[in-house]
Amino acid sequence: MKSLCVYCASSTQVDKVYFEAAERLGMLLVRNNFKLVYGAGRRGLMGALANAVLSANGKVTGVIPQFMIEQGWHNPDLTELLITDSMHERKQTMATLADAVVALPGGCGTLEELLEIITWKQLGLFTKPVIILNINHYYDDLLNLLNKAAQQQFIRPEHLTMWQVCGDTDEVFATISSSKRWDRSFSKFAAV
Repeated sequence: MKSLCVYCASSTQVDKVYFEAAERLGMLLVRNNFKLVYGAGRRGLMGALANAVLSANGKVTGVIPQFMIEQGWHNPDLTELLITDSMHERKQTMATLADAVVALPGGCGTLEELLEIITWKQLGLFTKPVIILNINHYYDDLLNLLNKAAQQQFIRPEHLTMWQVCGDTDEVFATISSSKRWDRSFSKFAAV
């Protein structure tokens, strides 16, 4: 079984369109024979995603630092819970377990995870598909900023192809399947 790492929000205050997308992604994940790897949260989109996978009899691996366990932020009903010493170890573990990464909308933590995995891809440290799930045009401003970075030569134009953008959850698994042509070639483009 392949593993899909999903970055997403723990906020419970976001619009229901984002919860619906998380739940739909969870159902599609099971239907496409993927296991979920995520940050082990029990609230917000994280909780909705994991619960959708579990409700469809799927498998969920949560990865979370010890200090978050002590705060009670984890979902106790997961198939597997991996406890790390730090946030850095958490992100490394999630990336190591992933056959692909999807970023649902989220806050600073989600943005940081997404940009870090893109940086790893640029450096050839992560060679698998990265999908930005642009629900409700949430990521438009970030995508515009990345395009501006290429226009002003802060990143190479070819780096703009390190990720793929989907506007709907139903596009995610077809996009992952079609990504074989580009997902292993970025170490030669790494910035010097």
